Amino acid sequence: MPAAGEPFGEALLGGPEIAIRDADLLEAELCTPALDLTRQNGEIQGVAVLELTVLHTPDIKPLITRFLAAEHDTLAFGAALAAALEPGLVIYLRGDLGAGKTTLARGLVRALGFPGRVKSPTFTLVEVYEFSRLYLYHFDFYRFDRPQELADSGFREYFGPDAVCLIEWPEKALGLPAADICIELRVKDGGRTVDVRSDTEVGRLCLERLQQSGTP
Repeated sequence: MPAAGEPFGEALLGGPEIAIRDADLLEAELCTPALDLTRQNGEIQGVAVLELTVLHTPDIKPLITRFLAAEHDTLAFGAALAAALEPGLVIYLRGDLGAGKTTLARGLVRALGFPGRVKSPTFTLVEVYEFSRLYLYHFDFYRFDRPQELADSGFREYFGPDAVCLIEWPEKALGLPAADICIELRVKDGGRTVDVRSDTEVGRLCLERLQQSGTP
């Protein structure tokens, strides 16, 4: 979206070009017939708008929203996400304490084939899982209390093209790579809602695979 004062779009006229510098003005131009009133040689002339071209529109980001009534639904959603993953993804997992972040991660890790107990990384900060097609690093930065702790931890080397990084409490770690996928969980009506959005092209493709698989 253009910054304030920058052109949002242009009306292409038979006479002078008019730069539209506000989204509301653009909407008004789209909905209302316009005349360009110019004064030439002391006379007012009306020039009809022939075409309106929008130079830039914001990207539409795929969004998946589900209500997860019980714990097994959250596990199942994590399992469905596991099938859509590919190496190199960075996934932010947001939500209040008790919203179900670790439960979703548990469903994901089990679906990838890990047979053991899936632990919360609250105290270890990261749990590492190695699978045949990728590494998965499950981070929990809840205990970070200084912005520079990520730089001091040495965790930056975990982010690479052969790994999936699943991050709880990403807002507590300064300098994280940008997310490909953002997942937000909220407690609601005895269960929880999950909203999943893609912020990159590789994230968008992952969500398309998730939707095509028929997510629970």
